[in-house]
Amino acid sequence: MITPTTRNDLMIVNMGPHHPSMHGVLRLIVTLDGEDVINCEPILGYLHRGMEKIAENRTIIQYLPYVTRWDYLATMFTEAITVNGPEQLGNIQVPKRASYIRTIMLELSRIASHLLWLGPFMADIGAQTPFFYIFRERELIYDLFEAATGMRMMHNYFRIGGVAADLPHGWIDKCLDFCDYFLTGVAEYQKLITRNPIFLERVEGVGIIGGEEALNWGLSGPMLRASGIQWDLRKVDRYECYDEFDWEIQWQKEGDSLARYLVRISEMTESIKIIQQALEGIPGGPYENLESRRFDRIKDPEWNDFEYRFISKKPSPTFELSKQELYVRVEAPKGELGIFLIGDQSVFPWRWKIRPPGFINLQILPQLVKRMKLADIMTILGSIDIIMGEVDR
Repeated sequence: MITPTTRNDLMIVNMGPHHPSMHGVLRLIVTLDGEDVINCEPILGYLHRGMEKIAENRTIIQYLPYVTRWDYLATMFTEAITVNGPEQLGNIQVPKRASYIRTIMLELSRIASHLLWLGPFMADIGAQTPFFYIFRERELIYDLFEAATGMRMMHNYFRIGGVAADLPHGWIDKCLDFCDYFLTGVAEYQKLITRNPIFLERVEGVGIIGGEEALNWGLSGPMLRASGIQWDLRKVDRYECYDEFDWEIQWQKEGDSLARYLVRISEMTESIKIIQQALEGIPGGPYENLESRRFDRIKDPEWNDFEYRFISKKPSPTFELSKQELYVRVEAPKGELGIFLIGDQSVFPWRWKIRPPGFINLQILPQLVKRMKLADIMTILGSIDIIMGEVDR
């Protein structure tokens, strides 16, 4: 991976550590021959906060507010994966309405994440305008989140067996209005960016990854689908209720930075399709597990048996993770977000291993930038779409 440097006139440059506000703190040690990149070594760990270790002495409900700090642009996905593991360990059923609400929230979060990828990516390669445009739409999504969860970014909304609160009155109509408006916004982006000759000059044929190469590096998400491989965990694993909606996997076969851009843009319109179908068909009923048990119960329930520990809003301190191990995964905006969970008949997980998509996608960076120009590093790094919060954990 690292080529031996024998020549004397090479220059070694530190790119970064970058400012923490956008992608997080990443440092690249770049070896240059004039403008050509000979070697590139990413240095990680500036945002390491010991997230996996923290999980080992927190109950799931205590740990939920922490997880939104991994990928802080797609927070719903980290929450989803955190409750999906214990749900599968304890075989806890999620009511239909809760599953629909989760799907809507996940897809809104996917759009918000892709928008905040698009803005800085365009700014990195010299186009400032889209950066201001994307905040328009993103604010509307955050308004919807705030109305439903009370928080704009770190929601703490998902619970074991459902969600923390039902959708407020009028939220569904607001969300449908947003969907109609957003489709015009995406059309505007495409008009502004997709056929722009300067943009195409910067991204076309830059950072090409072949299909087999993408598989060998373990890439996932838009990085994999832009290389011609139609793999989406929403279709493969059919979690929540994605198999009830009509939507297509978005993919391209070129494998360059332009293909990755096109995949993400079309994924946003596809997400709107899923949200619209979910809003039209959302069923009534309970939004959490305990409430559904109340509906099913006979008149004189005993609340002290094991069933009562399946609470949803405030899981009781005695909710134990059974002694088994499990790998759960969701299709996050950046790729496959997974958790390897080992229970130990205790309220705390024995091991909580996070598989962040950004960390695995970032590995291919040194290979992609070799023999490219210095200016192409930002294009390629931007097209990978990393958030250092989840890379360093």
